[in-house]
Order: sequence, then C-alpha cells, then structure tokens
Amino acid sequence: MLATVKSYGLAGLAGYPVMVEVDSSPGLPHWEVVGLPDAAVKESRERVRAALKNSGFAYPQGRLVVNLAPADLRKEGPIYDLAIAVGTLAASGQAELREFSEATFIGELSLDGQIRPVNGILPMAIDARQRGVKTMVVPQENAAEAAYVEGLRVLGVGTLTELTEILEGTVRAKFALPAKFGKKQGKREGVDFCEIKGQQNAKRAMEIAAAGGHNVLLIGPPGSGKTMLARALPTILPDLTFEEALEVTKIHSVAGQLRESGILCERPYRSPHHSASTAALTGGGMRARPGEVSLAHGGVLFLDELPEFRREALEALRQPIEDGFVSVARVNAKVEYPARFMLVASMNPCPCGNYGDPERPCTCTPYQISRYLARISGPLLDRIDLHVEVARPKYEELHTAPAPEDSQAVRRRVNAARALQKERLAGSGIFSNSQLFGEAFERHCAIGKQASELLKAAFTALNMSARSYKRILMVARTIADLAEEQSIREEHIAEAIQYRTMDRKYWGGGA
Repeated sequence: MLATVKSYGLAGLAGYPVMVEVDSSPGLPHWEVVGLPDAAVKESRERVRAALKNSGFAYPQGRLVVNLAPADLRKEGPIYDLAIAVGTLAASGQAELREFSEATFIGELSLDGQIRPVNGILPMAIDARQRGVKTMVVPQENAAEAAYVEGLRVLGVGTLTELTEILEGTVRAKFALPAKFGKKQGKREGVDFCEIKGQQNAKRAMEIAAAGGHNVLLIGPPGSGKTMLARALPTILPDLTFEEALEVTKIHSVAGQLRESGILCERPYRSPHHSASTAALTGGGMRARPGEVSLAHGGVLFLDELPEFRREALEALRQPIEDGFVSVARVNAKVEYPARFMLVASMNPCPCGNYGDPERPCTCTPYQISRYLARISGPLLDRIDLHVEVARPKYEELHTAPAPEDSQAVRRRVNAARALQKERLAGSGIFSNSQLFGEAFERHCAIGKQASELLKAAFTALNMSARSYKRILMVARTIADLAEEQSIREEHIAEAIQYRTMDRKYWGGGA
C-alpha cells in the first residue's frame, strides 16, 4: 500500500516542499530510504521503528520503501521523522489522514514517541504559506514560532500517540492561536545611558550611530568605558518592526538559537571572542550555517579588542559590511545569508594602552605601536563611519550623580530620526541612512555651497577616499535627522568630519 505525506526541507534560509512517499509491500523485512538522504535521515529508520512500537503500533514486517521527493535535492537532518512515521502508519493501514491529507508534517521523533522541536520552522512555515499550504503540524515547542505566519493553521503536538488520536478524530485538534507581534516596551536589558559617567562626546556618537545604522570604532586606553558604551547601545536602538523581526528570527531559527517566545522582539547583540575563526564570523561548516555577521543581522556586532582578531577574519568582514549579505560556499552547498548589521569595535591605541594618554606614559616602542595598529587594514577602517576617541574619565565625573538622561529618552530621538528616514525612503528598499547609495544618495545627501566648501577643505586636508566622502555625508544626513532638519547644514558636516580624524591621528594617513 502506498501513502503520501507532505513535509518540508530547508536550504539555507529557503524552505522547499518535500513529498514523503511510503510504500509497504509483502516480502522479506527491508527498509530503504531514497531521495538523497544524509546520515541523519537514514537513521530515522530506527527512531521511527522504536517510536511506533513504544507508542503501541505495529511496525510493518514486509518491504518498506521511503522516497523523499524531489530526489535531486539533498535531504538533511531529522525533520522528516514525523512525516515518515505518519506515512508508515498510513501505508500499513493503522491510521488515516482524513482532513489532514493536505497538511504538512515536520518534527523529530524520540524513541518513546515524543516529538522533539527542530530548527528552521519559521522559514519553512513562511514558504509553505506562500505556496498555498493551509495546515502545518509541528512539535509543540515550535508552535509559537510558526503561529506568527498569517493565514497558516498550526497544530502543535507533543507525542505520536496524541497525533494519531487527532488524525482518527477521537481527540479534537487544538490549533495554536495566531500570534501577534508586540514591541518590547520600557527598559531594555543592558547598560542604561544614565549609568555612564561623563563621555558626552562618545554617547553623542553612539546616538548618531543608532539613528542611522552606522558603524563605530571606539579607541582609547583600558578602563575608559569602551565596552560599557557598546553594551549600552542596544538600549537605544530603534524598535524592531514585524518585518525585520521575521527576517531576524528566520536566521536564529535556522541556527537553533531561538528563544521560547517564538520570535525575537529585540535587535540582536552579538559579541564573539577575538579567537573566533573566519567561519565562525561569516558562516560555514559542512551545512553552511549562518555565522556571527548573520546572527547580528538587524542589530549589533561588537568586536572587543579589534586588533586581537585574526587578520583574515577581519578582512572577511569587508564584503558583508559593504553589501549587507554574505555568501557561504561549500562543495555541496552555496547559501546567501543577510548580514546588514552595525559594526561596533573597540581597541586600545597601543599594546600597553596608554599611547596618547596625557597622564600615563606609554611603554611601547614606535615599532610596536605601528605593528599593533597595522593589524587593522585601511580598507576595513575606511568602512567604519564613526571613529570615536574615548578618554579615561576623571574622578570628578565618576563621583557625580547619574546623568539625568536615560536610554529611553535617547531612544525616543533615535526612533524619531528613523521615522523620518522611513518616510523619506519609503518604497526604495532602503531602511536607514547607512544604506544610502546610488540615486538615493545623490537625492538625499545633497548639500549647499558653504557646506560643500567645508567638506572640500576637509577632503583635501585629510586626504580622504571617495568612500569616506560618502560616509561623511551619510553621517551628516543622520545628524540632520536628529535635529529634525530637512537639509544638511554646515554644522552637520562639521560634526560628521570630526568623526573621521582619529585614523589620521593614530594611523598617520588619510581615511
């Protein structure tokens, strides 16, 4: 007897339908899985066999052939266990699909018949709904995640026995309620801006970065507050929209790092250790999994002690910073992951950390300083919009009361600036000033004669590149948005220029 059950596969962030065909026929006991299965799929035989027996069902004794179509796409992981088990029950006459004949089944089986959660439910559910699928049966732990897909009926089940009772009609199916996205209100996790003493210039730079999605380099001696500033940044980032939340959640779902809430309500904040490899940052492995740059999509990638990272790992960041995506190519897979993140990096000015400090002498030789700074290449430095010097705070600043302005107050200005950008860039596929290129850049970053003369003088004096020129204008556009100005003025250009002078001070060259 032949039974056909619908399931779903995953290739990167793209889901695709898989038809599970199970044929049970008389003959010597034999099990065969065809359709380019990997080892995990082949091992489903033992999981399905044990789950059926421990759930009170008989395992077919004859010849059993399982085909996963389309046969030209490689099938990976245990996500087909549930569909294979349901197909086996249907092929052996122990269960009928009834009104679930068009449903899609996804889930991993344990030996006792429990249905375990799997990774990547959200991208599969989104693609399934786009293809007209109306009902999806998933593990109970994944139901909250799939329930965010509008128009899709999601049935979360905990055991194989529970599912068969629903299929037979003896137990009523309880579909998950459609989930509604809610922005997290109030105080966010992290360091509040009112806890940071002094550092007004650095806090201003972080506000500009959050408002426009710009990259930031914090450079200063140890203990000056660079890491604290970076940890405070998530508390002032603009609110996450539902469309952004879906895209971010898809990546975390595929990587198996999704929380129980079902969807991410805050922008991600990733802080990998400086020993991280290139593959860990950009993605890779046998299955081409997303790396830190993709897990930080829509949020912040914080690289503490930037010069301590491997040179090849840092250079690999140049392409995703510029393009907003990363291509992970392997022998059997090529996947493209989104990677539009804010890069926030911190570093000391020299190995001992005291170079340029007016109070503490530097013990490094010029050669050591030059070699240390040379770990950051010019092209990478050129892609960072804001270069911020963070001085060691004085005692009087530390001894003062907390600053009156907290993160919520700063975030209100950031949200207002982002609202202006959203209105200005509606329909262009661009969401922040840091993404302004081509025609959009020419239209929205136009400046007057006096502002142009100021920028020309700085361009010549600092020996800037064309990229630096554009990034100054994009930062100036953000400063103008924070000031609720329609046009970019000279004072906006002047403030943006001052964030491009640190490279000349420490690296001794132009941007």
